[in-house]
Amino acid sequence: IIINGVECEPYLTADHTLMMEKTEEVLVGIQLLMRAVNVNRAVVGIENNKPDAIKKFAQAAKSYKGIEVQALKVQYPQGGEKQLIDAVIRRQVPSGALPISVGAVVQNVGTAFAVYEAVQKNKPLIERIVTVTGKDVVKPCNVLSRIGIPLSKLIEHAGGLPETTGKVVSGGPMMGKAVASIEIPVTKGTSGILIVPTLEARRKQMKDCIKCAKCVSVCPMGINPTTLMTLTEYEEWDKAEKERIFDCIECGSCSFTCPSDRPLLDYIRLGKGKVMGIMRARKN
Repeated sequence: IIINGVECEPYLTADHTLMMEKTEEVLVGIQLLMRAVNVNRAVVGIENNKPDAIKKFAQAAKSYKGIEVQALKVQYPQGGEKQLIDAVIRRQVPSGALPISVGAVVQNVGTAFAVYEAVQKNKPLIERIVTVTGKDVVKPCNVLSRIGIPLSKLIEHAGGLPETTGKVVSGGPMMGKAVASIEIPVTKGTSGILIVPTLEARRKQMKDCIKCAKCVSVCPMGINPTTLMTLTEYEEWDKAEKERIFDCIECGSCSFTCPSDRPLLDYIRLGKGKVMGIMRARKN
């Protein structure tokens, strides 16, 4: 079993906070997960930019049989399931397959903590740590928030919305999605609230693809983002399926690196949803 202690995106520090403040509880949760899947080895993967968490976990893990800590190179998007498996145990999950096909189960540190609370304290998942941050936020912080509380309450706790606010993003800068209202609730998947200034929130005008292949070189799944965008534009769903659009993990690396400011991820998300819908209908 592999425990994901890699903070999935820039700006977010919720998992780091949890690992530092609830180390023993997370380790007990890992033991429970090991028992549930009947394995005798667990590896906690933590990136090198969290030396305090690595040190604390490595020390505490000595008291727990079968649990080890592995320091990982800082590299986005290493928090992705398939990327983490490759980094920790050097096994590659085939296209369309699940981690169990290579003998691995991946869980997040937050899940391990939730398992501890459910089993040891009979407590359902009613709260989680949320990072509230942004360049102009007065008091960036990690908040232990009840699920269901409006985002506005957490933003208020961090000093309120700055005057320069252009977008409020649920999640991180790469994979997060802008919200239409800050009155929407915190959910179990709300890892952070990122408040983006107006100047950074504006989209640049899309230009023609210059065939530089930067998007191809940064794609962690080895697919061709510019081809998938074109196929989605022309609704070539069969070809998009052959090009493995369903393997996209939506990390946003392609859009981030594109010198022509093309909205590659937006189109791929749209095409992926359509293709996966066709695949499900075919199975049924």
